[in-house]
Amino acid sequence: MVYLNFTDLSEEAQNRLLEDSKKDVERKFGDDIRKYVRENYTCFETMIEEEALRNLYSYKFIFNI
Repeated sequence: MVYLNFTDLSEEAQNRLLEDSKKDVERKFGDDIRKYVRENYTCFETMIEEEALRNLYSYKFIFNI
């Protein structure tokens, strides 16, 4: 079995997965993040980016070789 880390992937693959993760986070937690941003005067995009990075490590990657 081969175990890969997110950083082992190509830059193109990392960007694609990060964009997918952002969409996933916004779909799941978008309303809660917007509420937090309004209450704490922070940037929505920054919050989504940070949560998307955390979310990436909950994914299980499957590769066809």
